[in-house]
Amino acid sequence: MAVAISSSSLISSAWQATLQHYNNRFNLKDYPIPCHSNPICNSFNFKRRPFSSKFNDHVLVNPSSSSMLSPIPTHFSSSPGCGCSWIQDNSMAHDYAASYGDSTKCLALPTSKTVDVSSVSDLFEFICSGPLVDKIGITPERVGQSIDKWLLFGSQLCRLFQLNELNLTIPQKTRLYHYYIPVFIWCEDQIALHNSKFKDGDDVPPLVIGFSAPQGCGKTTLVFALDYLFKTTKRKSATVSIDDFYLTAEGQTELRDKNPGNALLEYRGNSGSHDLQLSVETLESLTKLTKEGIKMKVPRYDKSAYSGRGDRADSSTWPEVEGPLTVVLFEGWMLGFKPLPADVVKAVDPQLEIVNKNLEAYYDAWDKYIDAWVVIKIQDPSYVYRWRLQAEIAMRQAGKAGMSDEEVNDFVSRYLPAYKAYLPTLYAEGPSGSDPDRVLAIDIDEERNPILAN
Repeated sequence: MAVAISSSSLISSAWQATLQHYNNRFNLKDYPIPCHSNPICNSFNFKRRPFSSKFNDHVLVNPSSSSMLSPIPTHFSSSPGCGCSWIQDNSMAHDYAASYGDSTKCLALPTSKTVDVSSVSDLFEFICSGPLVDKIGITPERVGQSIDKWLLFGSQLCRLFQLNELNLTIPQKTRLYHYYIPVFIWCEDQIALHNSKFKDGDDVPPLVIGFSAPQGCGKTTLVFALDYLFKTTKRKSATVSIDDFYLTAEGQTELRDKNPGNALLEYRGNSGSHDLQLSVETLESLTKLTKEGIKMKVPRYDKSAYSGRGDRADSSTWPEVEGPLTVVLFEGWMLGFKPLPADVVKAVDPQLEIVNKNLEAYYDAWDKYIDAWVVIKIQDPSYVYRWRLQAEIAMRQAGKAGMSDEEVNDFVSRYLPAYKAYLPTLYAEGPSGSDPDRVLAIDIDEERNPILAN
């Protein structure tokens, strides 16, 4: 349940503790260290007012102030090919994205209704009102004690996505402080729990976190943001998607020929269209990257090959990762799906029977390697159609070849039977073999923002 700031004495006392903590950390009263040497002060350009006991006297300079440092430029024209207005071709995000791979699947955030992040106290209240704070155990006291980290993470993500951190839109502010940063803090807690199980001097394998979420809901952008935050905090991470394990074009043709007339296996996507041996080899190798100097290349898939039918990318283009890894972020639309009785899947769609049979091999190839889970839940699988249509319209508007509305409907229809069959069990029971205490379930709305579950 969201915290009611105005009426909560708990928040008030937590905020008094925050004032003391924050002054202790940065000693803003006397400025013993130049503000430009402090990444947080430099990012937010703190301005000191005459002394007062109110914490919100430590304010952020209003964007209209002449003494404000030049804000990060924010341009809202659509980036070609991704339908995203907040990652720009001339930004550091573009450079980072180039090394990330297929990172252009990002979310379009509306740019109306801007809200100034005018004081740290405003931000504190906004953070504590988020739908995930109770779920992941973030108390007001804990937010207060770590407000410097929230500020730093927010500043870093604004730079990544080329947002004006002093004049965020309401959806942007929500996406960063109610979603991405809370999930990152949860991931940090999971890493700490994982590392506590090993003794000093042990080779600690990276924690593997699985992200199960329907297509188009923003999981790739979430993982993109988390990966960036891990790297900016000097921890080595690797990202991998189930898409990276698709069969080669030749293998996909063989699968289609073996299942004539089955629309669910005509193209890549459903269980049976992945190279499970490559999955095992990759995940095994990633979990062994525990020492400095050990390197490996991570597979990638080229969805544009063969006129969109796709093929495995040439190994010379695969990104290289180096140990010791702290975390592996593994994402996919069908991670955690469990096989169901044949009569159940046939009632959804008779073509699912072979797909369901193929799914039996997936736990040993994927899910058993995952230590902690983020499950992003949607209320209606039909959201996928709308999200895909938005992306294709944006591509067409940007002058790129995009699917027609009819083609989008055909594309999504090949995934909907699996969603209808497997999502209820995933949401009710959790992923295959998962520890309920290490599963973060996030309900999102049609705008891809977290909401309180019913």
